[in-house]
Amino acid sequence: MNVSPSLVLANATIPAGARGASPSSILISSAGHILDIGDISASAEIPTIDLGGRLVTPAFVDMHQHLDKSFTLADAPNPDGTLLGAIEAFRSYSKGLTRERICERAQATLDRCVSMGTGAIRTHANLDHEMGLKSVEAMCELRAANSHRLELQVVAFATSSAARGEIALARQLLERAVAAGADCIGGTPNLAPDPTAYIDMLLDVAERHGLPVDLHVDETLDPQARCFDHLVEQTRRRRMGGRVVGSHVCSLSAVPDDDARRSIDAAVQAGVAVCTLPAANLFLQGRDRRQLVPRGLTRVGDMIDAGVLVATASDNIRDAFVPVGSGDVVEMARWTILAAHLLTDAADRAYRMITDIPATIMGMDGRGSLRVGAKADLVISGCANVEDLIAGGAGTRAVLHNGQLVAGAL
Repeated sequence: MNVSPSLVLANATIPAGARGASPSSILISSAGHILDIGDISASAEIPTIDLGGRLVTPAFVDMHQHLDKSFTLADAPNPDGTLLGAIEAFRSYSKGLTRERICERAQATLDRCVSMGTGAIRTHANLDHEMGLKSVEAMCELRAANSHRLELQVVAFATSSAARGEIALARQLLERAVAAGADCIGGTPNLAPDPTAYIDMLLDVAERHGLPVDLHVDETLDPQARCFDHLVEQTRRRRMGGRVVGSHVCSLSAVPDDDARRSIDAAVQAGVAVCTLPAANLFLQGRDRRQLVPRGLTRVGDMIDAGVLVATASDNIRDAFVPVGSGDVVEMARWTILAAHLLTDAADRAYRMITDIPATIMGMDGRGSLRVGAKADLVISGCANVEDLIAGGAGTRAVLHNGQLVAGAL
C-alpha cells in the first residue's frame, strides 16, 4: 500500500457522538487511506483544503437495496399496496426486462446514491425462473463499472417462482448465480412451501462457497411466522455467526414480549445481524387493519439494547414495494428514529445504523468509520454535528471514495 500523503483536509469537524468535536485535520494517502487525524502541520508539498469547520463523516453504507427494481413503479404498479401485490406486479413486469434496461435504471439510481454520500451498497438481485440470471449479471456488470465510485455487493436473491417451486431447481439457480459472480446468498423462505427446508438449502449453498447470507425473513405481521428463529438456530449450529443477516423480521413485533426476548437473545448468542427497512414496512404492512394500524417494523430498540447489530437501509426506491425514495440513506436513518420510536441517543444510534454497523455486517474492513487506517470514503457537509446531519439532512455534500472526489465539489 502506498502510504505517501497526498491531501490534507484542514479545519474539519469530526464526529464524536451526536454533538461533534473540535476541528481537526485529516491526512489522506495516495492509496486512499486515512494516515492521520488531528493537529497536522501544513506543508507546501501536500495540497491542503480548508473546510472551514464543515462536518466530515464516513461515507454512508446502504446495506439493503433492490437496484434492479428501482424506478419501475410506472410500469409495474401495485394497486392493493400489499407485499404479495408488489411481488406479483414485478414478476409480471420482469418477464420482458432486458439486462440492458435493468442496468440503465440501476445506474441512474446508483448515481443518485453516490451524490447523496453513499459509499457502499448491498443490492439484492432477483433470481427466479422468469428472470434467470439477468439481474445478477446486470448487477455484477454495474459493480465493475462503478468500482472507482463505491463498493457494490451483489446478493443472489432466490425469490418468487424460485422460492415457490422445487428446492433443487432453486439450488441450481443459486449455483449459477455464484458462478456469475454473486457475493452473497439471499432468498425469501416465507414464500416457500417448506420455509425451514428452504433456509437450510440457502445456508448449504452459502457454506459450500464461503459466502455470507442475507435473507428476507418474516416480512409479515403474522405472529406464527417464525422463520427468523430457525435461521438463528441454524446459524448457531453451523457456527456461521457474523455472516448471517435477517432482513425485515416484522413478525417479531407481533409476538408476546417474552417470546420476542428469547428470539432476540438467541440472535445475540448466534451472531445473527438484522436490517430493518422502514420505508417498505411502513408502506406494505398492516394493509388489512382499519384501527390502530401497526408501524410494521421489527423490535429495533429492543434488539439494539440487547446487543444485536442492527442496520437500516433504503430497500426499494420508487417501485411496487416502495413508491417513494430519493436514494438518500440519511433519510432512512431519520425515518428509523420515528418509525422505531428510538429515543435515547437516537441520532447517534441512527447514524451508526448507516455507517460502521452495516460496514461491519457486510465484512467491509476499513469502511464506515473515521479512523487512521480506514478507507478515505468521506462525506463533507455543512452540518454542525451528527445530530444536525440526521435530523435535517446533509444539504450540499462533497463525496470522496478512496480519497478521490466522486460527487460534489471541494
